[in-house]
Amino acid sequence: MIQAATDVITSRRWVKGPESRVFGGEFAHYCGAEAAVPCASGSASLIAALRLLDIGPGDEVIVPSLTFFASVSCIEIVGATPVFVDVEEEYWCLDPHSVADAVTERTKAILGVHLFGQPFSMKLPDGIPIIEDAAQAHGAILNGSMVGSLGDIACFSFFPSKNMAVGGEGGMITTTRLDLAERLQSWVDHGRSNDSRIEALTSNLRMSEIQAAIGRVQLKHLDEWQIRRQEIAALHTQVIEQIPLLKAPKVRTGAIHGWHQYVLYCEHPAELVEHLSNRGIESRVHYSTPCHRQPIMSEHPQHKEGSLPVTERICSNLVSIPVHPLLTDEEISRIHDALHNFSIV
Repeated sequence: MIQAATDVITSRRWVKGPESRVFGGEFAHYCGAEAAVPCASGSASLIAALRLLDIGPGDEVIVPSLTFFASVSCIEIVGATPVFVDVEEEYWCLDPHSVADAVTERTKAILGVHLFGQPFSMKLPDGIPIIEDAAQAHGAILNGSMVGSLGDIACFSFFPSKNMAVGGEGGMITTTRLDLAERLQSWVDHGRSNDSRIEALTSNLRMSEIQAAIGRVQLKHLDEWQIRRQEIAALHTQVIEQIPLLKAPKVRTGAIHGWHQYVLYCEHPAELVEHLSNRGIESRVHYSTPCHRQPIMSEHPQHKEGSLPVTERICSNLVSIPVHPLLTDEEISRIHDALHNFSIV
């Protein structure tokens, strides 16, 4: 990564150069998408995806509430209305039955989230564009197809905590549609066409050449990192299935989980987090306040308690434990010993 960054600095081509173009092509090939374009962040990719689908004021976008708030803020930022749906009991992704019930004549897209790396179900209503929020799902697969090629558009984040990164903030937009592929580059570059005419109202959402070069290096290692994440997750599950106080995450039939986070279910999350912290093991609750209950959504009709019962019941009980591919065997054993020793007095 250091050499790749140094090469870009030496080239003096720091923006809008070959690294970004090649990185987009390599990532599209990896996902099996028609095209891909790097951009400034995962959030920027979500906003661009909505704008590419011409979504704005008066439109509705269906979205799960159990997710990081960026999945929702992008909808508000373009002037559309988020319509929250509940999640599945077993897999914690948007529930297809709730989605079907939420569709109205104003529905312009379904924004599904591959939460923690779990691919969401594609058993969704026909005729409505699907946006994949794949910020946590690099390398995940559903029924033989890579995340990033399942819907109309997919949005990835390369924030440093993600399964692959770019040495700072960064994102990627992929698409399976030729009509959108032709517009991707323009949407991250001030709406400019090849002859520099402005054809869309957007802004500078580009990724720098240094970050694209680093991303290309990281992409070459993504598969080996994903294999290691799979190994660690399987070891975690073997241990957790022996502990009555904890419930291991389930993997959807036909899916290969991305394991951005290994998130277990625990009825005593605060005690578990403290127990692990006392043993030098970091953990956290995801996401204790669902999006529809955030203060900024106080005027939203679904803000009231009880509107999404499954989401509200489980949101405070999902605890992540380390699953990073660079964990050593000794560190994994220490995590498992701590889990075995967890008890409620």
